[in-house]
Amino acid sequence: MIEVEHLSKTYGSTTAIQDLTFEAQPGEILGFLGPNGAGKTTTMRILAGYLPASAGTARVAGYDVHTDSMAVRQSIGYLPESPPLYPEMTVQGFLNFVAKIKGVSADLRQRRAEIAMDHCGLLDKRRVLIRKLSKGYRQRVGIAQAIIHDPPVIILDEPTVGLDPRQINEVRQLIKGLAGSHTIILSTHILPEVSMTCDRVTIINRGQVVATDTPGNLTTRLSGEAAYDLEIKGDADVAQRLLAELAPVRQVTSLGQDHLPEHHHRLRVSGDADRTLGGLISAALVNAGLELHELRRQQATLEDVFLNLTTIEPASGAAVLPDPALAAALPKEQDI
Repeated sequence: MIEVEHLSKTYGSTTAIQDLTFEAQPGEILGFLGPNGAGKTTTMRILAGYLPASAGTARVAGYDVHTDSMAVRQSIGYLPESPPLYPEMTVQGFLNFVAKIKGVSADLRQRRAEIAMDHCGLLDKRRVLIRKLSKGYRQRVGIAQAIIHDPPVIILDEPTVGLDPRQINEVRQLIKGLAGSHTIILSTHILPEVSMTCDRVTIINRGQVVATDTPGNLTTRLSGEAAYDLEIKGDADVAQRLLAELAPVRQVTSLGQDHLPEHHHRLRVSGDADRTLGGLISAALVNAGLELHELRRQQATLEDVFLNLTTIEPASGAAVLPDPALAAALPKEQDI
């Protein structure tokens, strides 16, 4: 449904994105993840037909964003980071206006506005001026305008930025409810947003794709190490020497005895991502006559993967400039 191949965008000597390749399958939610300045908004704007690419191709719903720009725009709903709202209009009046300019026929506009308001929980706000709405409700109106013409593809750029936890959860549930009948690309740097909402993740850093997979696979495939925290009763020195001799183990660290009963110790064992490591640890301790009171695997998180990948320098020698240079080149860009 969304196909991006070798996409690049430069502003003079400044490279915003370089050689991006990724795709989003029909009906899925793709998280487009990266730190501020990574190139997320530039990519979203190219997909929406707002900016031309410098090189590469992008297709949305089968249409090329360069050669079939109008068909692409008719096939997408786009919510930029700052929702394009008219504060002096009512919610219903604004949505009717948007339906008109998006080409919804006159006999369907009211119906499409009703459906959009229902999806976004806005039916009881239909006659309220947009300027009187909370930020969370304004985000809902922004999503409603993106879906009012029932597009196959929805592009959401930082849809929960600035919202409180309750509002974030409401918008998150709204987005999940749109999946299946719509393909959604969700640009964000908020990690819980990705873990709780997205089917797959594409991570970019300094304008380049550094990983694409499901959130679960990313944490498993890219962690590369297993770690176990354990509580034992007995001689900690003996336990450390014993565990250090196990083949998959790289390091054994004492975590101290604070708040533990007498003769109890906490240890952390790190080693290869071998699924048998936990069994080897418990068997070795029990066979040595040491009491094992707790054994808990420390799972890698998406945050660990993200921090690891977004500190990697770009693989090629391209002149990808730091964020201040990008900001100077495009002062109106909030996220390049």
